[in-house]
Parts: sequence; structure tokens; C-alpha cells
Amino acid sequence: MANHSQLGFQDASSPIMEELMQFHDHAMMVALAICSLVLYLLTTMLTGKLSSNTVDAQVIELVWTILPAAVLITLALPSLWILYMMDEINEPDLTLKAIDHRWYWTYEYTDFKDLTFDSYMIPTTDLPLGHFQLLEVDHRVIVPTRSTVRVIVTAGDVLHSWAVPSLGVKTDAIPERLNQTSFLASRPGVYYSQCSEICGENHSSMPIVVESVPLAYFENWSSLLSS
Repeated sequence: MANHSQLGFQDASSPIMEELMQFHDHAMMVALAICSLVLYLLTTMLTGKLSSNTVDAQVIELVWTILPAAVLITLALPSLWILYMMDEINEPDLTLKAIDHRWYWTYEYTDFKDLTFDSYMIPTTDLPLGHFQLLEVDHRVIVPTRSTVRVIVTAGDVLHSWAVPSLGVKTDAIPERLNQTSFLASRPGVYYSQCSEICGENHSSMPIVVESVPLAYFENWSSLLSS
């Protein structure tokens, strides 16, 4: 989860989020190179002597036509590859349905019989010592580690957004519409998030907690709840 005064991303816990962070660093280096070049040209023009002589500048025109196109290609190709990877869902190991309400989430594990529960934020007055305020819930989403999880997101009343930054997931919940996304937790851990859509007066009361556990623990947990 994010720390106080943190300027960068949260630690990546999925392959997609790792790719997104690498693309972000790549785009920032391209932007830094462009800003440095523009700053150098401005400094040269302001400090050098002005000349009114018109010269044949076909080479310069060729450079400032091809160079921006090359920069756009270096940004577009990895971006399109990541978008394709985020949209591709092949044979998921687990399907989870997230339904939003005011102000809680309902989760359904469609691969199991009668495995459904509501997830409410724990009020500050009932929060155990050492837990996070406005982030902890009474029922966490439990998923197996290193397994592809498909998440089907919809809304029961108003717009919400199911998002977990550490896993590189963000999908809008829209009434009467099913959106889907997927993630793969690369290591065990607890990942905190909140609804990332301005959904109303209790927008801050829509936390999302995903806990990634080993497969054996998940099988025991699912058998206990579905029995």
C-alpha cells in the first residue's frame, strides 16, 4: 500500500503492473530527453547572436519531421503491447464477480457453489489495533498466488470503480453492464485499495482488500465457506 509522502507507484505485485511501471519510466526518459533538447535550443537562441539570413534548411526540416514520428513510435509500440496484454484473458484459473452497492462490495466466486459474501468497511470505533483506518474490511477477497483471476465488475446502483494499484487493475462498475479484467498476484500479500470513482457522499467508505495466499490455503478456505 502507499506510504505517507510517497511520490512513486506502489510496489508491483503482478506482471502487468511491472510492465506498466517500466513503460512509465520509459516515457519519462523520452520526455526528459525532449525537455533537455528544447531547453538547449532555447538557451542557444537567447544567448547567441540573431541572424536574419535565410538559408536552405532541408536537412533540418527533414530531421524535425522524422524525429517526432520516431519518438511517437517508441511510445506507441510498448503502449499498444501492454494494452493488448491487459485486455487478453485466456483460460482463467478463477472467476470473481464484484458487485458494488452503497456502500459495500458483494463478491461471488462463480466457480464454487454458494460462495458469496459482502465486504463492508470496518468502522473506526471497531477497528482492531494495528489495522488501517478506512482501508480494512470485514471480509477480504482471497485469491490464490500465481493464478490468473478474471474479475467481472458490475454495479447495483451507482457508478463505482474496482481498482487495486499494486496489481495493475482498474475497472469501472456500471449498472446493467458487465466489465471484465484480470490479474495474477505474483507473490503472497495483502493489497489495499479504494473505489477510484467519485461515487457519492460515502466514497471513502468503499475499500477493497485483496489477499493473495498459497493455493493449498485457498482450497481450505473455499471449502470451509462453500460447505
